Parts: sequence; structure tokens; C-alpha cells
Amino acid sequence: MTFAQAAIYSLVGILVVFFALMLLMGVIKVLIAATDKTPEKAAAAPAAPAPEKPKALAPGTAGDIKLYDTDLRDAAMIMAIVADELKKPLNELRFISIREVK
Repeated sequence: MTFAQAAIYSLVGILVVFFALMLLMGVIKVLIAATDKTPEKAAAAPAAPAPEKPKALAPGTAGDIKLYDTDLRDAAMIMAIVADELKKPLNELRFISIREVK
């Protein structure tokens, strides 16, 4: 096989790969367009009653916590210790209340 033949085979191989990638990209775009809800379609569908909106929370928070006979510093320390012992990030845990046992 000469250098010219090898270069032609390489070029054809690269073109086949790029053609397959463009074909795959076209198929993905068609599928996205087929499953995408346009505003006209969304407006035509009957609107369900909106559920009651909860109080807006900061991203990564798990809600409110009730503290009984405990100050914020101690509560933060307890939450950090529990998260460390469980080997979980603090934003994946939900504390409902913390009460000091006397």
C-alpha cells in the first residue's frame, strides 16, 4: 500500500466518522423537537390548579428548625457533628427540632 492509498483510506474513514456524528446529531435534534412542549401546546392543555406555594428557601436548605432551650451556636455544632458521624453533607440532612436534655 502506498502513502497515497493510506492517505485516501484515512480521509474516507474520517469522513465516515464525521458523517455518522452529524447523522446522530440530526436524530437527537429531531427527538428533542418531537418531545419539546411549545408554549402553544402548553396553553392548549387544561391548566391544573396551582398547589399552594411553600415559603421560599435558600438553595441547599432543608427547611426550618425549632430550637428548644438551645442557642444557635450549639445547634450548629450538633448538626455539624451529626453530619460528620453520618458521613453525609449537611444539606442532605433535615433537622426538625433540637431540644436540650437536662
